[in-house]
Amino acid sequence: MMSQGITGSHPIPRHVVGHFASHGDAGIGVIGAEGGRNVASPWRGSARAVPRGSNTLSWHVTRMEFGVHLPLISFTGEHRSLDDLLALTRAADDLGYTHLCANDHLVFSRPWLDGPTALAAVLAQSGRMTLATTVAVPVLRGPAATAKILAALDLLSGGRLLVGLGPGSSARDYELVGVSFEERWKRLDEAVQTLRAYWRADDVAFEGTFYSSAGFTLRPTPAQRPGPPIWIGSWGSAAGLRRVARLADGWLASGYNTNPELFAQAWSDVQAELAARGRDAARFPNGIATMWCYVTDDRARADAMLTDVLAPLLGRPVEPLRSILPIGSAEDCARKLLAYERAGAQRVFLWPLADECAQLELFRERVVPLLDAERA
Repeated sequence: MMSQGITGSHPIPRHVVGHFASHGDAGIGVIGAEGGRNVASPWRGSARAVPRGSNTLSWHVTRMEFGVHLPLISFTGEHRSLDDLLALTRAADDLGYTHLCANDHLVFSRPWLDGPTALAAVLAQSGRMTLATTVAVPVLRGPAATAKILAALDLLSGGRLLVGLGPGSSARDYELVGVSFEERWKRLDEAVQTLRAYWRADDVAFEGTFYSSAGFTLRPTPAQRPGPPIWIGSWGSAAGLRRVARLADGWLASGYNTNPELFAQAWSDVQAELAARGRDAARFPNGIATMWCYVTDDRARADAMLTDVLAPLLGRPVEPLRSILPIGSAEDCARKLLAYERAGAQRVFLWPLADECAQLELFRERVVPLLDAERA
């Protein structure tokens, strides 16, 4: 359920509203047991410039992986071009980010480039990064078209696609395509199963109330067999987390709809649901998408990112966003992200609010070393 008390494109989930009302900024503290995978650095390349595609040198020993969102939104009227997308893709690959992400909206308060199309446009420059939809909305596009689009992305990338799916949060998107917004969750449940059936391309069809794969085979099939992994996005409701455990191969949280305390509780709930279903929680991954960010020591610049760019975009008040998002000094960004790692977050997908390529470099050079120092 969402709170209707604050209007805008992305209303605050009720469980988040209640937390802010009772805890203020306290949710940024260190919460829960240390999580994530104790693996070698996700950063490919070294602190000095390296040739593109050279992934043999370790940069920092960082437990949490970091990916980046393609700059699909025109935040303040800027024109988004193919050159912008390619420049960010090359920078992310050179700097060792592990995932390249695209979100999905049809109707939004700002111009928004189509996500799957953007991923296809930069595929040849994406190196070895995982391509991720964070999330795609199969109910809006229809499961058959979604399956075809995503199968092509997986095949053309050599099996590097991670499929994040969700119902979307915009009633306007549903109005546009003539589908009931109230049916989105039931339709999503069936859409996930329909996608898997199309990608398997076997004799076992899915037949539901809304969708059926019976009688149709979509070829070519994805490179990954029996299909790319599907992660389901959930802001943390009990029903949403049960859906994740029941249908998904991983969980995607939303960076501006949670905080470390809420994330830790939700991740614990997901793991409990997995165990109850006989699934191995230790092998079930998670990530936090749409983590709006901006690294700057200029307090006025950080305030402008929140007040003039992000809050109007989302229709949200400034202070709750300030308390949870890595917007500000490198020290402040590291503190917030470290709290997420200690809450169990394994991956964070960053979305710089401006100066995207420079911000990726700043994050690598200034924020990650602070994270490493805290772990030493």
